Amino acid sequence: MESHDNLRLRPPRHRVDRRAIGWWTLQSALFALPLPLVFGILWASIPPTREFFMWATLISLVPGLLYMAVMPAWRYRVHRWEATNEAVYAASGWLWQQWRVVPLSRVQTVDTLRGPIQQLFGLSGVTVTTASAAGAVKIKGIDHKLAGDLVEYLAKSTQAVPGDAT
Repeated sequence: MESHDNLRLRPPRHRVDRRAIGWWTLQSALFALPLPLVFGILWASIPPTREFFMWATLISLVPGLLYMAVMPAWRYRVHRWEATNEAVYAASGWLWQQWRVVPLSRVQTVDTLRGPIQQLFGLSGVTVTTASAAGAVKIKGIDHKLAGDLVEYLAKSTQAVPGDAT
């Protein structure tokens, strides 16, 4: 049986692409702004309820703007990744942070994912799946070309590493 004693949980070396900040900012805007926008339209449209909708707009807008201002930069500081000849390392999250290391011998599949907003920013995500109940390792917000190269590297590397993922 192969030993993974030399693998340890440590901060991965590579940051995600800086464009991920814009991607996360746009995502947060799509989450945080619709409700204040609706309240703002109602405030402008229904004169007898203007005071109520003014407060509703402000109360819903302030947390959304804070979320948009803080979350993307914080996530950029936390999100990192690395692929070595032995393992894939990933750190993600912002409030709930997760660090993971997956030995290449445990990798079953490697996939890329590009949502519409990621495509606007030229970014991709890479998902490294294992048989573990802990789920897949996801590296989000890396350059599209780099993601393709990473998937190719991991596919070749996992075929070359003997292990129990097959």
